[in-house]
Amino acid sequence: MSVSLPTEARVVVIGTGAFGLSVTAHLARTGVQGVLALDRFACASQTSLRAAGLFKLVQADELRTRLAGLAIEIVRSFERDMGVAVPYVASGSLLVARTERHARLIEREVAAVRQWGVEVEPLSSVEAARLAPYLEAGEIRSAAYIPGDIYIEEPSSLLTSCRLAAERFGAQILEHVPVTGIVVAEGAVRAVETPYGRIRTEHVVDAAGAWVRAVARLAGSDLAVMPVRHQLAITEPLPGTSPKQPIVRILDAAVYVRPCRGGLMWGGFEADPLPVDLEPSGDTFSMDQLPLDFRVLEDLAEAVRGTVPALRDAPIQEHRGGLFTMTPDGRFLVGPAPGVRGLWVLSGCNGSGFSFSPALGRILAEWIVAGTAPIDLSAFAPDRFARPLDEATLREAAVYQYTHYYEPVD
Repeated sequence: MSVSLPTEARVVVIGTGAFGLSVTAHLARTGVQGVLALDRFACASQTSLRAAGLFKLVQADELRTRLAGLAIEIVRSFERDMGVAVPYVASGSLLVARTERHARLIEREVAAVRQWGVEVEPLSSVEAARLAPYLEAGEIRSAAYIPGDIYIEEPSSLLTSCRLAAERFGAQILEHVPVTGIVVAEGAVRAVETPYGRIRTEHVVDAAGAWVRAVARLAGSDLAVMPVRHQLAITEPLPGTSPKQPIVRILDAAVYVRPCRGGLMWGGFEADPLPVDLEPSGDTFSMDQLPLDFRVLEDLAEAVRGTVPALRDAPIQEHRGGLFTMTPDGRFLVGPAPGVRGLWVLSGCNGSGFSFSPALGRILAEWIVAGTAPIDLSAFAPDRFARPLDEATLREAAVYQYTHYYEPVD
């Protein structure tokens, strides 16, 4: 294979998932010349392509709530600002509780996010089922409607739009070009190595998804990240389902459901998830080799059978899965990597990376260009963990964050 590789770049982005393509597009839009994105696989072919496409305004803290709002705003204005449309569905969403404990959680979250500017409307079970006819009201104890939430039907559409925007503004995106080394001198990035030659650069963005830790180690850094499998399924078309019906999140079962391709998509956060250590696979692992287990989705469907009965025996048109990059505290990794000047990190999706990528990509791009972050992202600092975690502790913490994605803290 012959690759025409530049010998120099202002910024090299490693990874072309949602994070990588977003920061690439926003860097190029700011006028940075010489933005280069590299991927060892085909562009946008790994976890981001397998996302659920859900955008959620109700978050656990004010920072993430405001970032979620910014991400939705960027998607809505993408055609105006970037010259390429992103198809999305303004469906709104429902938070549903079937236990008293989770009803209290919804009450607390509604009170908090209203202070942060999010429109939320408490609903009765009957009103919730009227908005989302695929719901049965009987088991619902309480619900809240968030009209500002959206979803992207096919994740590939956001990825394609980001790529087109990046190239429109002059960025170069090269597929099937693995980064085999990062040259560091006097504590700073100097170049990246590939099988096709060296590229001089002073800025590298590690947005390599499940491979983010391996890339950081090329520069002598390390990150507290553990990939954990996540799965979802899409039914065949079902009578009465329409795209504008809201996303539903059933908190006590840790299950989400939304309209998709005339049917329903569902997924959830299983109680016994599968962490995946990529190191033994070396450079050979790709997402199409991830072992999937449909029994997990059957169990999740059974857990909500009385609330979303259509899922139980519906014929399936697609079952897919990818890897979430989980961190010990459930927060993103955004900013300078530990110990290496010029190495930046955009990772730690913790189940929400696709939907936050428009906002975090823009903010990191502005940070790289200006030298200071436009907002305080110290809560996401990649070096925030006081000491390196051993592998067993990291795995345990990552699994905990995954299994407690919807869990109330009380």
